[in-house]
Amino acid sequence: MLRIIAGSLRGRKLAAPPGFETRPITDRVKETLFNILGSRLARPGELPPCDVLDLFAGSGSLGIEAISRGARSCVFVEWDRKALRTLHENTMRLGIGDVCRIAADNVWRMRVPPATTGSYGLIFVDPPYEAVSSMLMIVDLLERLSPQLSAEGIIVFRHAARTPFPLYALRTLRCIDERRIGKMRLWFFAHAENATDKAATDSTP
Repeated sequence: MLRIIAGSLRGRKLAAPPGFETRPITDRVKETLFNILGSRLARPGELPPCDVLDLFAGSGSLGIEAISRGARSCVFVEWDRKALRTLHENTMRLGIGDVCRIAADNVWRMRVPPATTGSYGLIFVDPPYEAVSSMLMIVDLLERLSPQLSAEGIIVFRHAARTPFPLYALRTLRCIDERRIGKMRLWFFAHAENATDKAATDSTP
């Protein structure tokens, strides 16, 4: 069962799309993820009142967790019809429909992310593992997202740990942190001119 693990909605349950092929993010991984984000953007476990973009949103678990921890709003992008129904259900049942917007779109073909009032302080990129035929697809997507990221914003990308990521191919973004947890890997990217923490030029499997 999916649930919100911290913040104003702590303990509330989330519906998952019936028969949907997801890679559920465990409470342990989610706690690690948001502690890292909080320590960089606000305080551990919390987020500033930023706008969030949740791509390949599925049930909306990441974006909703972000709102629970202090984010101002979230735009969810999802293409699967079952997932879209569940996403609408979750946002309405939790009473956060006024700060959420759901876009039915194919992220891979989306040339420009949905507009927000300013720029996004946090962007989640969490595609199905099997949908990533080449990591260069992700590089292209990340570079397209870069102009929509706020000056101090962070992009989080999750993928199967066995697949190397070509950091050398990034032009406008740099890695500021990465964690391997079990069979998955989390990457944290920021604008290149602001990414002074980690001068990585290549990835390790």
